[in-house]
Order: sequence, then structure tokens, then C-alpha cells
Amino acid sequence: MNVVATPGRCTTRAVSQCAAIAITAIALIGASLAAGAQPLTSHQQLARDIFKELVEINTVTATGDTLVAAQAMADRLKAAGFADSDVRVLSPAPSKGNLVARLRGTGARKPILLLAHLDVVAAAASDWSAEPFKLLEKDGYYYGRGVWDDKFMAAVFVANLIRYKQEGFRPDRDLIVALETDEEILDANKMGIQWLLANHRELIDAEFALNEGGGVGLSNGKPLVNTVQTSEKVSLSYQLEVKNPGGHSSLPSKDNAIYRLADGLARLARFDFPVQLNETTRAYFQRAAATVDAQVGADMRAVAAMPPDPQAIERLSKTVRYNAQLRTTCVTTQLTAGHAVNALPQTARASVNCRILPGEPVEEVRKTLVRVLADDQITVTQVGTPVLSAPSPLNPQIMQTVERLTAEFWPGIPVVPTMLAAATDGSFLRNAGIPTYGHSGLANDVADVRVHGKDERILVKSFFDGHEYLYRLVKALSSDSK
Repeated sequence: MNVVATPGRCTTRAVSQCAAIAITAIALIGASLAAGAQPLTSHQQLARDIFKELVEINTVTATGDTLVAAQAMADRLKAAGFADSDVRVLSPAPSKGNLVARLRGTGARKPILLLAHLDVVAAAASDWSAEPFKLLEKDGYYYGRGVWDDKFMAAVFVANLIRYKQEGFRPDRDLIVALETDEEILDANKMGIQWLLANHRELIDAEFALNEGGGVGLSNGKPLVNTVQTSEKVSLSYQLEVKNPGGHSSLPSKDNAIYRLADGLARLARFDFPVQLNETTRAYFQRAAATVDAQVGADMRAVAAMPPDPQAIERLSKTVRYNAQLRTTCVTTQLTAGHAVNALPQTARASVNCRILPGEPVEEVRKTLVRVLADDQITVTQVGTPVLSAPSPLNPQIMQTVERLTAEFWPGIPVVPTMLAAATDGSFLRNAGIPTYGHSGLANDVADVRVHGKDERILVKSFFDGHEYLYRLVKALSSDSK
């Protein structure tokens, strides 16, 4: 449509067109208000602006630039009145940035550390429905790489720190925001949280930390549960290998490297590690029982009982997310074998990834694999060094505050401690003596998890609800404020 009009001015020739545009605009505004749309508050607008800025900085771990993102957040904090000494951008290598910012309190208690990571996994524009490094609002969702993992928390922590500053809020303990790099590779290069702990521990030392890992689960838009992640499984891989002299494929023997390995893997596939519950997983099954159907709920309570009911264990184990809470798991993830189509295989290898329950001896897992494979020609070699981390205790102050705010924001749903089957950098903090709790206040549908996948998205409403929830939570944990 070609309209001869400019903002604030209509030519005589275009008066009727301007009038039509004005009437249309008024109608659209009225329709929007009638539909319940509300203009953003200044705090919401700030949070959205920061969120947009972060999403649109490419921080892919291997190829992006977390230093640019860290500096951008530092600039915002300094513009809001934070002293240079309280806003530190720390770079262990080119394109690698960590931000540590502090709102100073009275010092009556040790600080709270608010941790989020700046890096994201790769996203190819050709795979997505829209540009992954542009924040898109569509159909009630925000789309973009990192909107869930983990730029929501990074943006909200920065926005809320600015909000506290603007309000003149003085907590009874310092509030420390740490935005770090390289979490998506579990800080394998030691440039993120491990580097901060080793080189700047005094900047991030705290009584406890809030991190990613827990949130509000929705089902068809209905809130079901608010989770607090207190522990993580230990990720550790093993290489299984069978060697054989090989030979010509025209002269096959029963002693085949691929067959031997395959037989061993078939035995592993049928094996289940024993059930072991800890404080977190027992509480998980007890509290989550109220959120599921009657039979599953009864099974959860029976599993949490002492001793657990074997038939309930068998039924729950058929659901993969429950099975992962019940026991250590080991699964084959890669296979390589042979060297030519007309030659007997001389080598067959498999990669097995285990997720080990906190506290279970790693060497016992390797011994179990050897026993279950039941073939002395299958060698089992540990790959890498595990990060062993004990669960964080169920801190009454944190849990009670979470329960009170959950009742206000999502009435009627339980607060449930969880053990993460995957891994975060919280394990490094726990090992450094800083209990860490994965808790975001971000509500997402449990059947629509797009973290690390195509068209990553979060609900717009969830963004603003989570923003306000974290503002209230941190304020309550650092003062007598309700």
C-alpha cells in the first residue's frame, strides 16, 4: 500500500487516507486492550530489551563471542549506576568472556550467587523456521537460540539487579550475578566457572547459588509442578573394544569381533542397575505423586516407601524419565567396526555413556559393566575424568520461600526437588563448597522441550512471569521482604 503521508503530517491529497489509517490504528489498539493485552512496565521493557540484545549476540560455544555479550551486560550495569569496581568482565582467552557484578548489601549474611551461562549450542539458520539469532515474537512465544538455555536467566538476573539498584534496595547480603562462558561443553576448557573458582574465587564466593536446571512444568498450559534441582547425575563414558586377527570374509569363523561385541551389548541392554534413592529423589517421588494419575501416583509413593515395592519399580521403570531418577543408567551411543567390506573385522568398538547416581562409586560401575558384558575379550576403558558432586541439602529457607511464592504465582502446584539426569556447571560449585539449586521460575510445556533443538522457544507470558518471580524470590532470600 502506497500512502502519501509522513509521521505527524498529512498532505491535503492524503487527508482521507490519514484518517483511515488513524481509525484503523484506534481500532487495533482497542481490540488489543479488549483482548487483555497490557503495555509493558518499564521493568518488563528493560528485561525484554536485555533479553533481545543477548539473544542477538551469537555466543555459540565454539564459534561465537561470549566476551561481546559479557561486555554488553557490563555496559548496561554501569549505565545504571554500578561502580566499575563492582562490574568485572574477565576474559581468559579471545572471544571468551565472564561477567561478575555485585549489588552490595549490609553484609549481615554471606552473598547469594546468581549464575547463568552466556554460551549456546550451534543453530543452523537452514534448519530453523526463522533466524535463530534474532528474537522473534510469534503466536505467544519468543523464538531464538538460547531463549530457554540460558539467556532467559542471564537477562532476568541483569535486569533485576538494575531494578534493585533503581529502587535503592539494600539487601542484607551481597547479590552477585555471574554470567559465564563454556557451560555447554561443561567447561571442558576451564574458561568459565572453573576458571572463576580457580582465579577469582573471592568474587563469586557465596552461601549458595541459584542456577538453571529447574522450572515450572506445564501440560496443555496448566501448571503441574515447580521443581528445584538439587543434584545431578555424574556423566562418564567408557570405550568397549574387541580385537581379532581378522582375515578374508570368504572364510568366516564364529570368533567375530563384531558378534562378540554385539552379544555383550545385548546383555547390557537387558540389564538394569539397582534402584537407589537419595534425599532428593525420594522427596521427588513423594511430592510428584500428587501431579500424576492415580496408578502412577500410587507407584511413586510405593517406590519412595521403605522398602520400595518391586512391582511399582517395574512399572515406573518403563517411563524413561522416572527410570532415570531411580538408578544409574548406561547406554550404548556409538559403534565403529571393521575396515573393509570383504574382510573380517579386526576391531569393533562401542561408546557407552553412563549417568551415575551421586555417591555411587565410579569404579563399581566399571566393574558392573565388565560383569554384565561377560566376555573377557571385551575391554572396558574409562574415557575422561568424572566430576563427582554430592547433592545440595534441601535448605529450609530456600524451600519455604519457593513454596510460598509458588502458591502466589501458580496456586495449588507442589514444589518438587529433582535430580538432573543431564549435567550443569552447578557440580563445580557444589564441589567448591557452594550449594547450588537449579531453579528458574520459567514455565514450559513438558511435552515441548526444544532446548538444543530446532526453533527453541519459550512462552512470552512465562518470560514475564519468571522475570517477576525471580525478582521476588531473590529479594525475599536477601531480606525480610515478602
